[in-house]
Amino acid sequence: MRAAWWMIAAVPAAFLAVFFVWPAVTIIHRGFHDGESWTFDGIATLLASQRAWDALWFTLFSTTIATTLCVSVGVVGAWVLYRLRFPGQSVLRGLITVPFVLPTVVVGIAFAGPHPVVGIIAAMVFFNYSVVVRTVGALWAKLDPRQAQAAAALGASPRRIAFTVTLPSLVPAVASAAALVFLFCASGFGIVMTLGRGEYQTIETEIWFQTTQVLNLSVAAALSILQVIVVAASLWLSSYFQRRAQVAIRLLPESAGRASVNLRRDWPALLVTGGVVIGLLAVPLVGLVVRSLRLGGRWSLDGYRRLLDEELLGAIGRTLTTATAAAAIAVTLGILVALVTSRRPRSEAGRSWLHVAESMFMLPLGVSAVTVGFGYLITLNRPPLDLRSSIVLVPIAQAVVALPLVIRTLLPTLRAIDLRQVQAAQVLGASPWRVLRTIELPALGRGLGLALGFALATSLGEFGATSFLARSDNPTLPVLIYRLFSRPTGDDYAMALAASVVLAVLTAAVMVAAEQARPGEVESW
Repeated sequence: MRAAWWMIAAVPAAFLAVFFVWPAVTIIHRGFHDGESWTFDGIATLLASQRAWDALWFTLFSTTIATTLCVSVGVVGAWVLYRLRFPGQSVLRGLITVPFVLPTVVVGIAFAGPHPVVGIIAAMVFFNYSVVVRTVGALWAKLDPRQAQAAAALGASPRRIAFTVTLPSLVPAVASAAALVFLFCASGFGIVMTLGRGEYQTIETEIWFQTTQVLNLSVAAALSILQVIVVAASLWLSSYFQRRAQVAIRLLPESAGRASVNLRRDWPALLVTGGVVIGLLAVPLVGLVVRSLRLGGRWSLDGYRRLLDEELLGAIGRTLTTATAAAAIAVTLGILVALVTSRRPRSEAGRSWLHVAESMFMLPLGVSAVTVGFGYLITLNRPPLDLRSSIVLVPIAQAVVALPLVIRTLLPTLRAIDLRQVQAAQVLGASPWRVLRTIELPALGRGLGLALGFALATSLGEFGATSFLARSDNPTLPVLIYRLFSRPTGDDYAMALAASVVLAVLTAAVMVAAEQARPGEVESW
């Protein structure tokens, strides 16, 4: 059985090795090897570059501020959406997830305004609010209410109960969410590219600049290594705290402590959550729709009429085709990875190896998609894998980006299986394959719809790697929107706004439909 699991793990491992590790390592190698000898001029240039230091500072500044804001309002939202009870709650949970999978180019256009820094930070919070709500809420909904009830019976005030009973129990989920949000904010390539206006750079956009504009691979390689270190640290922290949260959920009974809304008690939390949902999530998207319909001071459908242009229709068709192929690849591989990494070996060494394997498959979450995309161009351009002009390269790159999200979605459904159920089946004589077929695969199926939705929606809006790989005469819709937005004349800007609305509606529809397939007892992230 162990040999079979090794063979299953080899399939996604080989895919990741060829289409992620090889391109990333190649571009870093070229940065530190001039063809004759090793050189560390890139690090020296990086240390002496004010532009690189500015990019590092702005990355840390914007990411830290956005993460702090996201966690602050997200914890309040977790209380409202997971500990209170009111009509339409499940629908609202699904709607707040939609921003996470919207294309970054679309969000950049929605948050465009006079203050780029404010727009960048607001867009980061917009994207990642649901990550905190879902991660913290999933644990909060499972907390045993009897501890808080006992403290209240002993005379503890609600404030004291919150700080001495509830919040300490939520620390693993809050820390895991903060690490994930920090990671996602630091890799927000499309947001900074669209809103930064060339004035503000992050590590990721600076990698793109050094790679594509000045062809300074040594500096780009040094920046990539710096990014990998940050990503590895964030993933390790997130995985560590997520495991602690999952253990807590598994050991505690399903909470019966959800209460109906009490306006006298809950109005501050309701006010904060309502303000975030309306002001930060809904208003920018509604504003985008209004701007797409109001051109030159008058209401007009010109932008949408121009969507009938052959180029735009072709971009929409290519986007749907490549996203579907990418989702199929990502979900297939994600199932294999989830099955392998959800094993429960008895030895500490076995558990450590599985944690390492899980972290390795999570790496594409934060490593620059720009680095991967450019790496494809310099590695997959000759036999035996000459895919530079092949139509399969874009969906492969999108699958690499979507794979970690699929794994993050499927793993909790497998880890939530009660170990006693598996042990009982084994005692009754069930073989490992029968346990897999009758217990684990049905549980996996409960999260499959949501995983497919995440993969499809993420692929629809992928911009970083696709901006390298999509041919100029065959762009996907996000790439075409960015090109149109970069030429803000009347016609181009109108088409960019209309196309952004179409792409946002597509991804939102996919995500809302996927949410309906979400298992009620298990939350992802």
